[in-house]
This record gives sequence, structure tokens and C-alpha cells, in this order.
Amino acid sequence: MTSINSPTDRALILTRAASILWQMTRTARHDFSDSGVGMSKAGVLILSHCGYSFVENLLIILESRGLKSFVLSSCPAEEQADYRIRTLSGLTHDMVATRNHALSWQDVSRMLTRLNAAGEEVLCCISVWEGYRPLMALANQQLGVTDLPVKQVDLLRDKLTLRNQLNACGLSRTRATLLTPALLPQMACGDHRYFIKPRVGLASCGTFSPCAQTHWRDLEAIRGEIGRDPVYQSAFGAVVQFIAEDYLPGKEYSFEVIALAGQPHVMAIHEKCELTEVSAAVLEDACVSPPVSLTPDDCQRAIAWIHRLFEQLELREGCFHVEARSQDGGWEVIEINPRVGGSFISHSVGIQNGQQDMLAIWLDTLLSQRSQHARLQQQAKLNALAFKVRSDSVTQRGTFFRVYFAHRGRIDSISLRTPPHEPLLSQLFLHEGDEITDASREIFLGQLLWECPRNQLKKQLPALLRESRYAIAVKYHPTTGVNL
Repeated sequence: MTSINSPTDRALILTRAASILWQMTRTARHDFSDSGVGMSKAGVLILSHCGYSFVENLLIILESRGLKSFVLSSCPAEEQADYRIRTLSGLTHDMVATRNHALSWQDVSRMLTRLNAAGEEVLCCISVWEGYRPLMALANQQLGVTDLPVKQVDLLRDKLTLRNQLNACGLSRTRATLLTPALLPQMACGDHRYFIKPRVGLASCGTFSPCAQTHWRDLEAIRGEIGRDPVYQSAFGAVVQFIAEDYLPGKEYSFEVIALAGQPHVMAIHEKCELTEVSAAVLEDACVSPPVSLTPDDCQRAIAWIHRLFEQLELREGCFHVEARSQDGGWEVIEINPRVGGSFISHSVGIQNGQQDMLAIWLDTLLSQRSQHARLQQQAKLNALAFKVRSDSVTQRGTFFRVYFAHRGRIDSISLRTPPHEPLLSQLFLHEGDEITDASREIFLGQLLWECPRNQLKKQLPALLRESRYAIAVKYHPTTGVNL
């Protein structure tokens, strides 16, 4: 792979060695025999985007539970399609790749029919790619597995409708407006600060605060870029629209939530301790968890707010990555993503609870729908693993991770510098010779994660921020890039 503005850039790729090590050391084997399901033919359908989206992680979790893996993937990029399909075929029990870069319901329906005809029992369907979350919900509905309904998935992904519904029920002080060429100059040149984002989207693509130099042609350029990206395009809908809403001030956080039988469980709270707003994206550079800027009482009130939010929106089942900002004790939703958080979010959850990462918890919650006994067991597990507001024990762990983003240019060299505090996990997504062109979305270069005792996290954070900033050494071609 040589061009990293392509649809399958390595922002989707997980380093297999790190993910295998993580799951082998953190995930215990499970016994699902009490559910009455025959394991010899039972498995889970994974919807993979272009051969990636946490597939290796899911395969290892399923293996540890004695379950088969059935993978349906859209077609990887042309330069790596054959290799990636062969690789996955050797790791799964059944692997099918379509000819298109995006899956459709017809593809999923055919796969379910194929597995049924082969006598395989599909216990549930899962997908980490947000663009396939509606397909996952439809598949689980057909399988008789309780999941977030498709209409609620669509609501959460529609940022215009969601914002205005939150405003109508008193859970947001701002409203959103569909952006037009006539409206943009008023928002770009006035004293009030606004924020622009795609109505449906991901990867922070096309998210920015407009200024006097912002013109409609800038949005048309972003729309054209999305339309030319055969993989990411499908996640933005048939027609790319932009919305404008009040700029939300305050410090930003994310809540990792599992809902089961109408009960939301906050598994972790991450504080985004460094954010960078570039021309057409917001980059989340560094996160710490538990949050160092919130007191235990603040966290308790935040969790109570999450409960009110989920009750009002009737989010009774599923996995959620809720992004929000807090100012003067109040909370405003940025997004409610019906999936696992990206980067090292899932790993961070596992380090903090000492047992399971977020992806394993979500999968087990889906599997628990097969019997009332398993459902009650999972409720008890969620209660035990959920984020604890008050804990100063040295046995409790905290995490810090930094994400590194690529600049325009061709990479001449890339390597890890060894900081004084050695990271627990490290991943590089790009290599020498990779060429990055301008893109209106985040392009991952790599990421590092540290752990430390929870009661020392606030004290160690300044050093971690400082030491991690240049822990990945990258040199670009001198005429096109930026050296770090």
C-alpha cells in the first residue's frame, strides 16, 4: 500500500501482534454450555469493512469462547485485496468477500442464508464499522437477538435530528441547522461562534469552526473528496449534507457505555487532554482515564446525566461511545456513536477493570441474549466491571494514550523513540515509502498507551504528555512533509 489517502488507509489496521498479546493475557475462556446452544456448529457473524475493523480482535475473542467465526467483508483496496482475503480465510471458519467496497443488506441476507443452508448456527452479528451498524441491527433482528433497533441507529447517526430532539426534550441548549450557501456567510462572519460537521459521518471528516475565509466551495471540496473515496463515502450517506450548530465550549470527554435491558452501564470515562482543531477536522491527540479534571462527585453527576440521556432516547440495548463537553457543571452531547470507541479506547477499558476490554464486553452482552440465565449473569458482570467513581487503591489502574496523525508527504523513515516511561502498547500504521496526500479527515500514523496506578495518574500526567509528544520519530520527504 503506497497511497494513504486511499479508502483503506491504515487508520483501520490493528497491529496483530499487539492485539493477540492483549487478548491472550486479558480474556479468559468462557463456557456458554448453560445457554442450551450446541457449540459444534455455533458462531458469530462479523461484518468487516474492507477486511479490517478490529477483525483479528474479534476472532481471538471468539476462539477463547469456543465459538466459530463467520466473516463477511466488503472488498479491500485493489493493491491488497487478494492478500487480505487469503489472510482472513486462513483465520476464520467461513470467509466471504464481496466485489464492492461497501456491504449492503442483500450481501448480509445472502450470507445468513448461506450459513443456514450449511447447518451453521449464527448466535449474533457484530460490526465495529459504524457504517454497518444498521446492517448489524437488521441481522440481529432476523436472528432473534435483542439489539438496538435500526430506527434508533439511524437517529444517532443523524446529527441534525439528534441535536434538535435533545434540544426539544431539554437535554441540549443548542439547535442544529441544515447548512446552505445562503446561510454560511452569516455564520462565518458574525460574532457568534458556530461549528460545522457532516449530517452523517465519521473520522472527524469535515468538522470545523467556520471563519471569514470559509466559503461554500470549501464544503463542496470536502463533499467531492468524500464522494471520490469509495470506502468512506458509504458511511456518509447517499447525499453528503452539512449542518451548523453552536460551538460547544468546555473540556471534552467520552463515555464508554453498555446498555442491557434498559440499564446503561458506564464502563469508563476518558478525558481528552489534548485536542487539535485543523482546517477540516478535529484531532483527538491524547486521552487519560479516569479523568483527572473531574472530581468523584463530578463523575457521579456525569453518570446520572448519561442515565437521563439514555432514558429519554430509549437506548435500551447496545454499545455506545458518547462524546460530550462539560462547562460550569453542565453537559452537552457532541455525538452518540452506537459502537465501540476507536483508537485504544477498548484496550483502556480492559486495563482499568482488569478483566475484559470493551469489545469483549459488547460481544458477551450480545451472546447473553440467548437465555434469561445468561442475561442475568451478564447484568451482574456489567455491574462488577463498570467504572467505579471512588477508588484510590494502587491495584486500580489508569491509562494514558496518545494518537499520532500523519502529515502530507512521503515518509522517508519512521520509528519509535523509547521514552523514560515505556508504553504498554504501541502500534505503527504507516511505513517508509507511504505517501500521504491532503485529506479532510484524520489519518493515523500510530498510537501508544501507558498504564499507571490510578491514584498516581494525575501526578504523572504532565510527564506523560511531555514525553509522549515526540515518541514516534518520522521524517518526510524534505520538499513535501513536516518532520517530527
